[in-house]
Parts: sequence; C-alpha cells; structure tokens
Amino acid sequence: MRYEKPSTAQEATNLLATEPGIARVLSGGTDVLVQIKAGMIEPDLIVDIKNLDRIRDITPEQGGFRIGAAVSGATLGEHAGVTALWPGVVEAFELIGSTQVQGRATMAGNLCNGSPAADSVPAMVAANAIARIAGPDGARNCPVQDIPVSPGRTALAKGEFITSIFLPARPERAADAYLRFTPRTEMDIAVASAAVSLELDADGTCTSARIALGAIAPTVVLVDAASICIIGTKLDATSLEAMSEACSAACNPIDDKRGTVEFRTRIVGVLAKRAALIAYKRAGGRA
Repeated sequence: MRYEKPSTAQEATNLLATEPGIARVLSGGTDVLVQIKAGMIEPDLIVDIKNLDRIRDITPEQGGFRIGAAVSGATLGEHAGVTALWPGVVEAFELIGSTQVQGRATMAGNLCNGSPAADSVPAMVAANAIARIAGPDGARNCPVQDIPVSPGRTALAKGEFITSIFLPARPERAADAYLRFTPRTEMDIAVASAAVSLELDADGTCTSARIALGAIAPTVVLVDAASICIIGTKLDATSLEAMSEACSAACNPIDDKRGTVEFRTRIVGVLAKRAALIAYKRAGGRA
C-alpha cells in the first residue's frame, strides 16, 4: 500500500486518477481506517488530503459557510456561526461516534462512505447543501442529495474527491432539526432518521420546507410531498399528520436485525413530525 500526502488539489486528483488499483482518500479516517483494519478493503493507494489549502477551514461565504472537507465534528460543533445558522446540521454531525471519533470524523467522509444511515447526510440534504468536487477536469459543484447513488457507492468519478461543503444563507425566521431512532442512546447507527428545514413568515406561517429521511431507502430521500403538507400552515395537528403519512409513504426500507420494514415505515413519520416541531420553534414559530 502506497501513502501520498499531496499539497494541492490538482496533485491529489492526478494521484487518484492515475492509480490503476484501489485508491482511497484519507481525511478524518474514521471509516477508511476501520475498513482497512477489518479487511473490508485493501487499498493500493491512500491519498491524505489534510495538507490541502483551506481543507480544514470554515469560511463565511455569501451569508452561509463553506466547510472544508477535513473539518472535524468537534471543530464544527464549536463554531458559533454555523451552529446558529444550521443547528440541525451540527446536531446531526455531532451524533456520529464518540468524543474521540468527533475529533477526527468529517461530514465529507460521512457523505462519501455512502451509508443510507449516515447521520449528517439527511441534514445536509434538508439544508440544500452543495459539495464542491475536485477532479481531473477541474472543480465542479454538486448538490449533496445527488452524491450517494446506492449503499456504499457515490456519484464521484475516478480521480474526484470532495474539497468542501457549502451550507447556504437563510432568512432570519428559519431553522432546521434532525432526529434519529437507535436501539441505544449513543454510539449506534440510525434505524430511521429525519431532517427538517423550515422558513417562516412574520406571523409564523411556513413558507418553505425541505424534509429528508435516512435509513429507510438505499439513499437519503427528499420528500417533496411531505413538504407540501406543511407549507402555508402553522404546523397544526392536521398538517403534521399529513406530513407524517407522506414520509411513511416515501419509505422503501429493508428488514434486518436492527429494524423491520413496518417499524421503519412507522417511526420515520413520527421522527419527521417531532423534528418539524423543533425546527418550527427554533425558527420563532409557536406550535
């Protein structure tokens, strides 16, 4: 196995693009190192991107924030600006692993691992986050929603890797929230999860909503039908129930030892309803 630590994105993409064998990007390493030790993968090349310019920075941009691909959960959680603007994204990321893992884990890594149960991905999708990707043909932007294509697989082409994730600006009366169900309260993987991002007008009516569900399909699902149920309302019981039912209807889960199809289908609607109420209250609404 060969280890390389490039100093530029172009150098990194060249290494990844020209490697004929298995190549992996090392940022936090909380997934790839575990996979190597478990014998799940045997890379021919490891490309460590932590030395790239601004890869560990959180930068204000157009009213939002650009999060470098090597920014850890611990660093993000301590950033007052991101926490205030996108509390749901931060709380989702902070659910990943232990305190020790938080010191290394990255949102970009969580996204590129391709797990349907990744905690930060539904929150990023609800936030309409945009990934910036470096590759042999230069840089390109891609909605986070379009990165995962199936369990363990992403839309990244050979030679491409994520350099940052952009969380956009939002109005004053707006907020988000993320909830998941796990058998244990800590150090577990979501059986089902829901992220909700809302915008409100001056009287508390929802004017915009994005609802993303995790662990209930091969990839994160953005449920437009659920959003429609609460737009134009103040999240009354009837609209919330309709939203919950729309979320359950969007499910395509599996049966496994951690949860049945029936359980996942039912619980994700409950999670979405609760997350919507949290986001609504954070945005200044009174449910």
